Amino acid sequence: MKILVLHGPNLNLFGRREPHIYGTTTLAQIDDMLAKLAGELGVTLATLQSNHEGALIDFLHEHIDSAQGALVNPAGLTQHGVPLHDAIKAMPFPVVEVHMSNLATREPWRHHSIISPAVKGTIQGFGPRSYLQGLRVVTDIALEAQALAAQN
Repeated sequence: MKILVLHGPNLNLFGRREPHIYGTTTLAQIDDMLAKLAGELGVTLATLQSNHEGALIDFLHEHIDSAQGALVNPAGLTQHGVPLHDAIKAMPFPVVEVHMSNLATREPWRHHSIISPAVKGTIQGFGPRSYLQGLRVVTDIALEAQALAAQN
């Protein structure tokens, strides 16, 4: 089973960018934690960080027929990424939105996600644990979908 992990704009700066909000864990450390958990769960990951919305969309399109789920932190695209929203809705597999911080405790303009209506659910506010919980959840949902398909 392959799970996609998409990291949006500026997330390559985790560990340096606003550590009072995002902590000091780097994106490489998050990816390492995800890889370790993926091994425990028996799934493979395909990971991309991009500061460009089109690259994230192309990555989803590239894996539309080979992935069974996706984890996405849309970052600054959370409030404005209509094309990303549309791409997520077109995917035949479950997508879970994750955020390191709790958007409801941030600036008012961050409170609304246009990505959320396109995903199965959102996990936020738990730092790197948001990613780990997101991977567990999307893997469980994908396994349930595979089991259901096998029964039919």
